Amino acid sequence: ASDVYKRQEEYRKIAEYIARMSWQKKGNYMVFFPSYRFLEQVYEEFFPMMEGQTDCIVQTTGMKEEEREEFLGEFEKERKHSLVGFCVMGGIFGEGIDLKEELLIGAIVVGTGLPQVGQEREILRQYFETHSGEGFDYAYRYPGMNKVLQAAGRVIRTKEDKGVIALLDERFLQREYRRLFPREWEEYTVCSHENIGNVLENFWREQK
Repeated sequence: ASDVYKRQEEYRKIAEYIARMSWQKKGNYMVFFPSYRFLEQVYEEFFPMMEGQTDCIVQTTGMKEEEREEFLGEFEKERKHSLVGFCVMGGIFGEGIDLKEELLIGAIVVGTGLPQVGQEREILRQYFETHSGEGFDYAYRYPGMNKVLQAAGRVIRTKEDKGVIALLDERFLQREYRRLFPREWEEYTVCSHENIGNVLENFWREQK
């Protein structure tokens, strides 16, 4: 039971991070999750927090072209509140979509995007372990980080774009992940549950 409780706590915390980001500055945000299951768990926690202050749309499995267009069309509408799109990392909205400037001002990436352990991954890992001693990197960390960078890349599409990228996983602070950050990520701020509001307030003030 304590494991279930811990996970519930984690989902609630993530939901609170999303809520605070969307309240701090009105705009459009995308949140990327490692799986649909994870997305649904956080959405359950997030839904009661919205209280008419935030609009939310959710990617579903096997979306048709028409539904995909409809989902993206929501980001172009005039609205009173922030819009948060819940998506899956490495899915149809994690790459190749173009929401320039004000159409998307924040991306939240939940987790490091590591692929699930499977036979093919393990064969890859063993191969690279034998050849370069970097089996885990090639089989898991690099593909995961690639998905993270693709998701984060939805926000900054042109030189004029300004936005926030939040990486919600303590593993991103490890040297093995930090060395894979693009050069422009070198100046990052570590946020906690308590200070995220202040950090964002200062960031947006500096952008004026």
